[in-house]
Amino acid sequence: MKFDYDLFVIGGGSGGVRAGRVAAEGGAKVGLAEEFRMGGTCVIRGCVPKKLMVFASGYGPAAKQARDYGWDYEGGKFNWDRFQPMMHAELDRLEGIYRTNLGKAGADIFNARAVVKDAHSVELSTGEVLTAKHILVATGGAPFVPDTTKGYDLGITSNEIFNLETFPERLLIVGGGYIACEFACIFNGLGVHVAQWYRGAQILRGFDDEVRGHLSELISDRGVDLHLGLEIEHMQRGADGRIHVKGTDGREDVFDQVLFATGRTANTNGLGLEEAGVKLGRWGQVLVDEYSQTSVPSIYAVGDVTDRINLTPVAIREGAAFVETVFNGNPTKVDYDNVASAVFTIPEYGTVGLTEEAAREREPVDIYCATFRPMQRSFIGRNDRVLFKLIVSQATDKVLGCHIVADGAGEMIQFAAVAVKMGATKADFDATIAVHPTMAEEIVLMKTPTRKS
Repeated sequence: MKFDYDLFVIGGGSGGVRAGRVAAEGGAKVGLAEEFRMGGTCVIRGCVPKKLMVFASGYGPAAKQARDYGWDYEGGKFNWDRFQPMMHAELDRLEGIYRTNLGKAGADIFNARAVVKDAHSVELSTGEVLTAKHILVATGGAPFVPDTTKGYDLGITSNEIFNLETFPERLLIVGGGYIACEFACIFNGLGVHVAQWYRGAQILRGFDDEVRGHLSELISDRGVDLHLGLEIEHMQRGADGRIHVKGTDGREDVFDQVLFATGRTANTNGLGLEEAGVKLGRWGQVLVDEYSQTSVPSIYAVGDVTDRINLTPVAIREGAAFVETVFNGNPTKVDYDNVASAVFTIPEYGTVGLTEEAAREREPVDIYCATFRPMQRSFIGRNDRVLFKLIVSQATDKVLGCHIVADGAGEMIQFAAVAVKMGATKADFDATIAVHPTMAEEIVLMKTPTRKS
């Protein structure tokens, strides 16, 4: 059978574009459909604009600290109307790069929604039907908002937060995951009164428990009005145009915006996957094998839509592995062990490997942990405390996990991840001479276990 394309990709995010570009560069005829903007969640409404806002949110507190260091400083105010166009101009630039690089590789780009019709064909929102030997689903994820909350439609999600027409004075963030915590810190740093309500007992479920408690205290100390075990009972628009919110504990408050950061789900609704025979999981995620192949042999999926490890670099690696497997005759699996990540709270949290809880379920471990006030903060009387933590196997001395809470932790964990990935032992860390004076030297100076677990 002759097909229109060797590969048709649904979704123009990082994973889909990487797969499409590499396959096209290798000589495959590739088509890709994206219904919104090239770059996906990460570039358009996730990692990139969020990190730009992280940068912006740090300058206000830094200016105040500069005054403590002897600089003359007069109070300033964040100007959203000045920042927002700059941010969107950068997103436009990056989207252009994605589009240009894919086009240069020879791929056809369709600015349309695509749905799967069967094992070898897709239908565009224009009505055009195209055939392909292989179909790759890379549609990512979407914010989940619980519709059981009365008045939930008054809130926004991370999709809309970068497009605010009016900068809020008072913001309620609902949720306790990394997205909720990051935006709580961002807007707090930008001078907004931020309340964060989370129904759970502690923020950042799934991360190391000790770090969760440490960050919860730091976030509160920096001014975020954090409440645990609290949900919205109902909310409504008042005559003043603001959102009046009542909590399950009876409290009432008024906000300019309510941001739901209550999780994400695979973006598979209406894609025609189940009708084509593709098996989905309980939460709508595409079920795939270790080579990203679905239950339909000609259809594959990569990235957040599969709900494996939902990180942009992982999606990119999966896209590249898919091309190696399908087009280069080199079956390639992605190694999901010891994938580093960062939570861009203020301060940041960098992590790689096992949490203490996961490690001790597997084997006896030694825990090395240090919390202290770094020189930059202690000099001006600030109480911010950083945290460095290593989880070490008692049997092999291998470092099974590394956790850092500090300014620049995202940068530090990238290098620590190399050591952990290579199987470095605690003795290897101990044999490394410290760089002084730095915060990071603590990672090679913890000689005695804090506890055994």
